[in-house]
Amino acid sequence: MPYLLLAPAVLALVGLLGWPAVNVIITSFRELTLGELVRGEVVWAGFDNYATVLSDPGFWTIALRTVVFTACVVAGSIAIALLLALLMRHVPPVPRVLLQISLLLAWAMPQLAATTVFQWIFDQQFGILNKTLLLLGLDFDGHSWFATGTSTLTVVGILIVWQAVPFVAMTLYAALLSVPGDLYESAGIDGADGWQTFRSITWPHLKPVLMIVTFLSILWDFKVFSQVWAFREGGPSGGSTTLSVLQYLEGIASSRFGVAAAVSVLMVVVLVLVCAQYVRLLLRSQEGEL
Repeated sequence: MPYLLLAPAVLALVGLLGWPAVNVIITSFRELTLGELVRGEVVWAGFDNYATVLSDPGFWTIALRTVVFTACVVAGSIAIALLLALLMRHVPPVPRVLLQISLLLAWAMPQLAATTVFQWIFDQQFGILNKTLLLLGLDFDGHSWFATGTSTLTVVGILIVWQAVPFVAMTLYAALLSVPGDLYESAGIDGADGWQTFRSITWPHLKPVLMIVTFLSILWDFKVFSQVWAFREGGPSGGSTTLSVLQYLEGIASSRFGVAAAVSVLMVVVLVLVCAQYVRLLLRSQEGEL
C-alpha cells in the first residue's frame, strides 16, 4: 500500500524530470541541426558531439570560468546573508521589520528588471555609480565597467548576490530563531564572549541549514543565464561566456542542438564533480543527526 500511494508522485517526477533528462542524453548522440529537425531525420553522431566540445580549448576556459564565478558568487551570498541573519537576530523589532521588507522587495524583483536597473547604475556615460565616484573626487569619468569579461562578470556577480541574499538570509534567520534562548543565557552566565557563543551555540544549530542553502545556491548560480546574457550576451569577445551561455549559443543561435545537448550533459558532469565532496559531507552530517 505505501508503494501504491507513492506511485502517482513517482510517475509524475519520472515524466516531468526523468524523460526530459533522458531525451537530452539521447540528443547529445545525434547530429541534430535545424534541417534535420524540420525533415524529421535521425542521424546518429555517436561521440562526435562530445569530441567536438572537449577538443575545443575554449570549452575548458569557459568551464573553469563558470566554476570560479559560481564559487565567488556563492561565497559572497552566504557571507553577506549570514551577517544579515545575525543582524536581524539582535536588532530591535522596527529596524528588523524594515530590513526584512527591503530583503523581500529585492528578492521579488524580476531578473530582467533588476538587470536593467544595474545596467543603468553601471552605465559608462549616464550611470549613477560613475557620477557618485566623480563627486567623491575619483577619476571615473566615462569609465566602462563592461570593457573586459572579468569586469562584466563582476557586475553580474554583484547582481546575482543582491538577488540571492534575501532568500538565504531569511532562511538562516529562521534557523537562528530555533536556537533555544536559555543556551545563550547559560553562555552569558559562564562568561562566554560573542565569538565563543557563536562557535559553541549558534554555529552547531546553523550548520545543517547553512549547508543546504549553500548546496542550493551552487545549483542555482552554476546555471545562471538570464543576467549574463542580458548584460553583454557573453561578451565582450566571449570574455563573460559561461557554460549556460555556451549551451544557448550552440543550440538556439547556431542550431547545433546535438552539440548543445552534449554541453548540457557535460555541465551536469562538471556540477557533479564540483558538488560530490560537498554532497558527501551533507549526507554525512544528516546521518550524524539521525
